[in-house]
Amino acid sequence: MTAIRVGVAGAAGRMGLSVCGAVDGADDMTLAGQADPALGTTLESILGDVDVVVDFTRPDIAQGNSELCLAAGVHVVIGTSGFDQDAVAAAAAASPSGARAFFAPNFAIGAVLMMRFAAEASKHMKKAEIIELHHDQKLDAPSGTAARTATLMEGDVPIHSVRLPGLVAHQEVILGGLGETLTVRHDSLSRESFMPGVLLAVRRVADQPVPFLVGLEHLLFPA
Repeated sequence: MTAIRVGVAGAAGRMGLSVCGAVDGADDMTLAGQADPALGTTLESILGDVDVVVDFTRPDIAQGNSELCLAAGVHVVIGTSGFDQDAVAAAAAASPSGARAFFAPNFAIGAVLMMRFAAEASKHMKKAEIIELHHDQKLDAPSGTAARTATLMEGDVPIHSVRLPGLVAHQEVILGGLGETLTVRHDSLSRESFMPGVLLAVRRVADQPVPFLVGLEHLLFPA
């Protein structure tokens, strides 16, 4: 089997470093490129050497990076939230070589299960609210995970965002019914929790049935 050649955009960041380590440790992948201003490398400089780019940059950079990858015929797995999804979907649909784009608001498998359980519970409970807690360097609020969870649930679900040092990524969904409450919570205690999901997306992006796919649940629970 030919190893998947993976490039990482945002390679010098906290998530980027974790992705580089995970790719380097995967038997079926090769870390073929690292793009980051801190490393003095650009995305353009690595595109000719990679099959898939994993983007963990910033919301204002991720869209352009994704469009650049798709135009060059390189698949892209996006871990940055807060970008214009419609623009990336259009770029994927227009890719001359059929390159695919995949975005997950959260790559932790436990977080995907949390969203699935919350969506199912919302069919039976009267109201719900979401509290999402992240480190104080996270730029977008609400988080992509919280926004995705609310979209999957029944009814209007308010979201409360907390940004504090010492946190990684945490979310609880509190549902209320007649004389009872139900809380579904997920905690990522380290960035390692996201790596199995990232590697799964890298392995599957080339074969996904649509140009732009959102949500790790489609890979964990295929229809």
